[in-house]
Amino acid sequence: MASNKLRAHNRTRHAPLVTHGAVAASWWTRLRGLLGHAPLQPGEGLLLRGENAIHTIGMSFAIDVLFLDRAGRVVHLIPAMPPWRASPFVSRAVDVLELPAGVIAQTNTAIGDLIELEIT
Repeated sequence: MASNKLRAHNRTRHAPLVTHGAVAASWWTRLRGLLGHAPLQPGEGLLLRGENAIHTIGMSFAIDVLFLDRAGRVVHLIPAMPPWRASPFVSRAVDVLELPAGVIAQTNTAIGDLIELEIT
């Protein structure tokens, strides 16, 4: 996957989203993303820094996707984005958080929610 450790928490819903994730901040790690990765398990996730559009071309599993603005607010979301798809360009987004499919529904995450990121 990528480097750095990530934890993400939906402060609005008081729900953990990622307990052991990674951050993709370089051009290469963002390009690679989850390609070649096994399906995400509960608690896993990948934060793509500086992105406002993604694709799942070459992936074999669906993911939930949160597009975050500078403040960490959800400005767009895609539940269970299937493989071989491209997201829209989300102009207000500066980061994208990729989660196991089903997390958005399980946590009731919605547009406007505040996502707290802890990167170590």
